[in-house]
Amino acid sequence: MTRVSPRRWTAFLFCPPALLALCLFSGPLAPAQLPGFHPPAAGPQQFAKWRTQIKQALFIPNPLPALTPRNYGSFTPVSGVVAERVTYATLYGMRVPAIVYRPEKLRGRVPAIVVVNGHAGDKTSWYAYYTGILYARAGAVVLTYDPIGEDERNISRASETRAHDVILPDALVPGAEMPPRLGGNMIADVMQAVSYLSQRPDVDPARIAVAAFSMGTFHSAIAGAIDPRIHALVLSGGGNLSGDGDYWDLSPKVMCQSGPWKALRFLGDRGAVLYALNQDRGATFIINGTADPLIVSSHSFEPFFEDVRNRTAAITGTRSRLFQTAWITDAGHRPSFVTRTAALWLQDQLHFPNWTAASINAMGEVHISEWAAKTGAHVGGGELGEGGVRALDAGVPAIPRDQLQAVPDAEWQQHKPDFIYESWVDRARAASQPR
Repeated sequence: MTRVSPRRWTAFLFCPPALLALCLFSGPLAPAQLPGFHPPAAGPQQFAKWRTQIKQALFIPNPLPALTPRNYGSFTPVSGVVAERVTYATLYGMRVPAIVYRPEKLRGRVPAIVVVNGHAGDKTSWYAYYTGILYARAGAVVLTYDPIGEDERNISRASETRAHDVILPDALVPGAEMPPRLGGNMIADVMQAVSYLSQRPDVDPARIAVAAFSMGTFHSAIAGAIDPRIHALVLSGGGNLSGDGDYWDLSPKVMCQSGPWKALRFLGDRGAVLYALNQDRGATFIINGTADPLIVSSHSFEPFFEDVRNRTAAITGTRSRLFQTAWITDAGHRPSFVTRTAALWLQDQLHFPNWTAASINAMGEVHISEWAAKTGAHVGGGELGEGGVRALDAGVPAIPRDQLQAVPDAEWQQHKPDFIYESWVDRARAASQPR
């Protein structure tokens, strides 16, 4: 069962007697203490300033590098869906390998989705290609890519390595640049995926969504905060942004999580400011399980998110377009953007050419652990985690790993330094040196 929280707004327009007595006998209150006082809402100038400051803190250039996209052919994973093998540029002269799923027959410019993986995930992960095929059947273009250190961005072209989690010797020095540079690069990768989709003639640039899982929710929430081109944002297994001493501050993942998060302390109430920027950008949907052992705790159930919503509204001065939340009962850590709940929300935002709300509600579901047993797909997390997902059934097969390699081996070997994490370390460290 999935519960979607309503948006609640309670205004208090009176002064309680106890507070009135305090006002009368304890001297005048500062403006921020007065009943009914609200500080001026942040406006376009403040939003622009925050976006610039975030980019600077995470070493994200403005403008982003030119894409120089390259295409390496295509294949047909299922009838009616074409998968294209592409690469495009990102920061530090590096390139991103990606698989782009699209309908075989297009009906004008269509919506698009970027899939952002969790830790150890990449474009070969089951939920990446499942999402690609599912929403390509809906009539969208879906981009899946390798995060730095995984698959074709790994020195051994291996997956589930977590190579970028290795704490570099200079990463713990006060003021160290390498963690915010890595986090900034991973956020820029999301933005470059949006740039790639925006320049495609088959994509409507006003209908681009980002769907992120776990670690990807962290980078995608920040990408959404600084990139108004993202029309809709789905965060699954995360979205729990707050402030000092929170999940991301205390994360042992210094390079990709806690280091970049600490670099944003200048924002003050980091979670609320980032969600205020996302509120200014557009719609956001957070979907978590009530039994998620990684994200959910007594401090991050719905009251946690409602408090963040209230703090966000205090910044923006409005509750319009505040992020929404949904809870899947007894579910663990999962990429739930393949579920009916997420598909219906995305339909409202993107208006898929081949689907309606009625057709989504009529679709069958598949239990992912059973699907994996039948197809031979690799699914992690057990029944509480990824195996327990009830996905919309789109007739998705397990796709062999070799089919999901974007770059021919000879070319990858020739240009290996433009892909792998070790080269990123050298180039980012060189960029951090005084000139």
